[in-house]
Amino acid sequence: MQFTYQAKDSRGKLVEGVVEAADEKSAIGRVRAQRLNVIKIEKKAAGGGFFKPKVQNKDIVVFSRQLSTLVSSGVPIVQGLDILVTQAENPAFKHVLSGVKKDIEAGLSIADAMTKYPRAFSELYVSMIRAGEVGGILDVILERLSSYLEAAEALKAKVKSALMYPAVVSGAAALITIFLIAFVIPVFKDIFSGFGADLPLPTQIVIGLSDALRNNALYLILGLGGGIWGIRRYLKTEKGKVQFDRFSLQLPVFGILLKKVAIAKFTRTLGTLIKSGVPILQALETVAKTSGNKIIEAAINESKNSIKEGGRISEPLQKSGIFPPMVVQMIGVGEETGSLDNMLGKIADFYDQEVDTAVKGLTSMIEPVIIIFMGVVIGTIVIAMFMPMFELGELASKGG
Repeated sequence: MQFTYQAKDSRGKLVEGVVEAADEKSAIGRVRAQRLNVIKIEKKAAGGGFFKPKVQNKDIVVFSRQLSTLVSSGVPIVQGLDILVTQAENPAFKHVLSGVKKDIEAGLSIADAMTKYPRAFSELYVSMIRAGEVGGILDVILERLSSYLEAAEALKAKVKSALMYPAVVSGAAALITIFLIAFVIPVFKDIFSGFGADLPLPTQIVIGLSDALRNNALYLILGLGGGIWGIRRYLKTEKGKVQFDRFSLQLPVFGILLKKVAIAKFTRTLGTLIKSGVPILQALETVAKTSGNKIIEAAINESKNSIKEGGRISEPLQKSGIFPPMVVQMIGVGEETGSLDNMLGKIADFYDQEVDTAVKGLTSMIEPVIIIFMGVVIGTIVIAMFMPMFELGELASKGG
């Protein structure tokens, strides 16, 4: 969300502007990071259409590669941004780049200018840009960032592909079942009412289920909607997030996949930050915030506290029980040999392959399970509906 602010700089000059942040506290922190004293800050009134364009990951990847090429060719950063603003196809990203360019022209560093747009530039991105500015290797950092973002997007795509197929097939099975229960079974019920005989037990159960669903459809929909709303509200709380993240990592099949994804993301992110010259404590703090899982975040924060006290990264990771012994040992070796960034990169490459293998195995395993489940559910309904007709045919043949 956006916040408008009024502040004073070191000379006492009044400054006004807009900053993007998750909440008011974060917004104040972002304004203060620009060496400004906040006088007034408030949430900006919502504007724009419902389908307001957003900055996509591919926009950031292309921007990083293009700016890296321009900077390495000796083009000044402001001139490079001016070129990229004219080339940007996404209106939302064009607006962001224009704002960054104006802030740099006003005297802000590139990282501080990007900090104003957290929806476009993540904390990880800004941390690496800041390290690139300090070390004078901005072009190298930008190239590294684009490679990292591409790898992260590929990992996300693998997980989505694993979850998409079972979700679509399960949804189709549910719709078919609801259609049979709501529209087909009532027709058979009217036919069976004229038989004048007791219906088989399976048929009675299916018809009873159909009647219950149709007679209480409104209450079921309201109850389902209320339940989903309540669960979503709970998952937004700190306790809810922790419980859900712990539960997701303990799932029989998907938990293993999610754990591998988390390890791949953690090692690649931390390795990229360390290789880019970001201090280890700042790198761990950034990785913890971008981990996407509260349990993983807690383990990383323990590692950060361990380093503050003179310990090692690997020990708290081992105690968490989330990271496999091989990962902990390789990180420990990287710490001892001073090649932690390279070791983290190797772990990330290995777990990227593990995720790929797990996704293929998951898809091949889930497909027959869902097909069998659909066959059992739909087959049971069909058989239950035809059982009275079979019995009627037997009675007719005996009577003949």
